[in-house]
Amino acid sequence: MARNVVVVGAQWGDEGKGKIVDWLTSRVYGVVRFNGGNNAGHTIVVNGNKTVLRLIPSGVMHPDVQCFLGNGVVLSPSAFFSELDELKKHGLDAEDRMHVSGNSALLMPYHVALDHARELNLGAKKIGTTGRGIGPAYEDKVARRTVRVADLYNESFFEERVRGALDYHNFVLKNYLHAEPLDPQKVIDGTLAFAPRLKPMVTDVSHTLNRLMAEGRQFLFEGAQGSMLDIDHGTYPFVTSSNTVAGSATSGAGVGPHLINYVLGITKAYCTRVGAGPFPTELTGEEGEKIRQRGNEFGAVTGRPRRCGWFDGAALRRAVEINGLTGLAVMKLDVLDECDTVRLGVGYRKDGQDLDVMPYGAEEVASCEVIYEDFPGWKQSTYGITRWDDLPQAARRYLERLSEVAGCPIAAVSTGPDRAQTILLHDPFEA
Repeated sequence: MARNVVVVGAQWGDEGKGKIVDWLTSRVYGVVRFNGGNNAGHTIVVNGNKTVLRLIPSGVMHPDVQCFLGNGVVLSPSAFFSELDELKKHGLDAEDRMHVSGNSALLMPYHVALDHARELNLGAKKIGTTGRGIGPAYEDKVARRTVRVADLYNESFFEERVRGALDYHNFVLKNYLHAEPLDPQKVIDGTLAFAPRLKPMVTDVSHTLNRLMAEGRQFLFEGAQGSMLDIDHGTYPFVTSSNTVAGSATSGAGVGPHLINYVLGITKAYCTRVGAGPFPTELTGEEGEKIRQRGNEFGAVTGRPRRCGWFDGAALRRAVEINGLTGLAVMKLDVLDECDTVRLGVGYRKDGQDLDVMPYGAEEVASCEVIYEDFPGWKQSTYGITRWDDLPQAARRYLERLSEVAGCPIAAVSTGPDRAQTILLHDPFEA
């Protein structure tokens, strides 16, 4: 029987979703992105060759798999085609496998201008966005002034919508943010230039997915960012602008919840975070820098160094609850191979009270003290191991406790960047 699997980040993003989606893609007819935009960086390594994807689903490396961008995605045409062209340079022409929802909101040049101007204006209080315009694009969508992919094919309507949006945004740019306004005609002409190339890909993604599932096809749904960056459930206001949890796979692609059979949460064996916001288990000294260098913890999109810290069980327990996680994929275990001691956060202490789950809101999280359990390091290489029984006993003990603290079984363990460097404990496509 066909099964559909949702893959979501269970921390603050950058957990390794791209590798796991790529690894599982051989089992499916198609991969569906359901949220976010080109602020997401998914890194895939196949036979030693690295590819960084932003908008295009991570299953694209499999030449027979269809790729869908659902209505929950905000689409930058320039970024989308730049990515497709980059794949072509490396011998992968995937254009005829792309299916883009006509209901997707377009990410426009004025969204990028607003993003940069706002962060500059906030100074030391900035959120730490990628500067790709994601937040302003989602704001326009909620405010009902967005232009959608489908609007490109009604030019008079498109022009009317863009001029109306820019009348508002140029006022804000000039008078409030003290930034340069944009020329409406240049924005209109520049965006419409992408319309002919995009048109063959525009489709009713919701109806197409429902029809194909009824025919017995199975799919992977790929989330962007991580659960602790969810606009509703994350460390607000230091969050992204979309819903990143598993439930948004159904609304962001237009399928019913009954069609989702398994939710796989991706977590590192430690924690990282990019940008501002509370990070209770953060390591700011030499040990954190060692993890950063060993794990190559630098943003796939921005190149920014990631903040690194020990595993946070209270945060993961929150992710298990809000996603309804069926299983975990624990990534980058090998990064901890040289540690003398490995610490695991099992909860928080706040105002004299012990908490086993991360509280809501940045201020609440920032006031928490982490409760740790210490484990002896295994001090031997786990790199490339593909069988559970071949892991050092100390590494297995650490993973077993991690699973227990999270309240969720481990389905897979990653021991290296390549798709083959993975231990499978439970197949998400098996009932």
